[in-house]
Amino acid sequence: MEKLIINAVSREKRFAYVRDNIVEKIIHDRPEQRSLVGNIYYGTVTKVLPGMNAAFIDIGEEKNAYLHRDVLVSYVLSPERTIDKEKKSVSSFVHQGQKLMVQVDKDATGPKGARVTGIIEINGVNLIYMPQGRYVAVSKKIVNEKEQLRRLGMKLKTEDEGLIFRTSSNSVSEEEITKELSTLRSQFAEIYEKAAALKRPGILYQNDTFIELVNEAIMEMSSGEVFVDDLELRKAIESRSSNLKITYYNGKENIFTVHRIEHEIDKALKRIVWLDKGAYLIFDETEALTIIDVNTGKFSGKNDYQDTVVKTNTLAAIEIARQLKLRDIGGIVLIDFIDMKNEKDKRYIQETIEKEFQKDKIRTKIIGFTSLGILQLTRKKTKVSLSEALQVKCHVCDGTGKIVSADSVAFRLERELLEHRNSDAEAVLVETTAEVKEAIVPHLEMIEEWLKFKVYFSIQLSAVPYYVIKQFGNHDEIAQKAGESY
Repeated sequence: MEKLIINAVSREKRFAYVRDNIVEKIIHDRPEQRSLVGNIYYGTVTKVLPGMNAAFIDIGEEKNAYLHRDVLVSYVLSPERTIDKEKKSVSSFVHQGQKLMVQVDKDATGPKGARVTGIIEINGVNLIYMPQGRYVAVSKKIVNEKEQLRRLGMKLKTEDEGLIFRTSSNSVSEEEITKELSTLRSQFAEIYEKAAALKRPGILYQNDTFIELVNEAIMEMSSGEVFVDDLELRKAIESRSSNLKITYYNGKENIFTVHRIEHEIDKALKRIVWLDKGAYLIFDETEALTIIDVNTGKFSGKNDYQDTVVKTNTLAAIEIARQLKLRDIGGIVLIDFIDMKNEKDKRYIQETIEKEFQKDKIRTKIIGFTSLGILQLTRKKTKVSLSEALQVKCHVCDGTGKIVSADSVAFRLERELLEHRNSDAEAVLVETTAEVKEAIVPHLEMIEEWLKFKVYFSIQLSAVPYYVIKQFGNHDEIAQKAGESY
């Protein structure tokens, strides 16, 4: 049973894909975080880097975009043999100051700008049109009509053009395909005319990524039901889909709450994920990679220990695949499964996770187990993960999850005060937190004996233990100020 739950009535638009009552995908679309993927820009080459075989492009966004040599139109359309082209530097195909039309294929993440391609794609219902693609491809889901569609594509396209036949193209006539191709050519011509009129880098075409993603999700559903809380969107979906039941929801409670999707979002943001029978996973996301630790917890099998290990790791493999898709985690992933002695068991776990990722349209490569028993995989990253989209770094710990302890701050204060020992001052006023004062007070008499002056405290509320040496002076002056601060 497949369900698509769409929450589109507020500024933040969302949808969730549910299969057999298990949430497999959650998409968020916020105005300030809107994906640039699919947007077409007119840009200027700011820097050519032969060492990276790439160029940086000013596209009018905050960060310059990254463009690799292999997706430059001049490289793709070059009549030279591939083996000869590959020997040439990027500077043979592009130069600084050159104006280019590019399309975003990966959003900016962290300090990195968006990644772009010179091979523009215009999406249609049945076709993806590439004005300078030069090849014809057919959806992997089409089996019987593959060659027939390839021949049709070669007949319809010009030498430089490229076409990709989408899954729906196997159920429409040649006439409809031809008509759609003509429409897509006209769309590109309009974009090209707009580029000719631009005098500085800027956007030429903005993709409505949310509607696009909703349409893609619906096209992938063979049966099931769509629940939507926006009347106009319901009408748009009904015009595109005939095999799905479309239900309009207008209740007071949010549609995500009604279908328990909100609960799944909360779980997907947690570091610990509980499995059946008391086992659990720990997710640690860093900028470079994601590490997942598998723990048996309270789970104990009916037979021997190795039986428990394999069963736990099997549960973990299935849930890890779901969580990576749900959290939209990309890049390098390292999974520390519970140690398995038997190579046959390792192969079984690897095959289990490979099978789960067959349902994922994001390209995933399972590399295998290391000698230390860590399973390595990579998953293509095209946009920010769910945690990056919905959370910000903690201003207290700066995203590390840890802060300096009150004891450590107390020792630092002690060391700094000792730098002023034997001074002319009779007392010192220290602004700090209650935790730091509590850590130092048991030793204060000894410290004051070393210092040869009195220490007074001004207590402040703070989430982070800290101190500031405010003033040195005589007893009465400092004592009075300390009293005023309480």
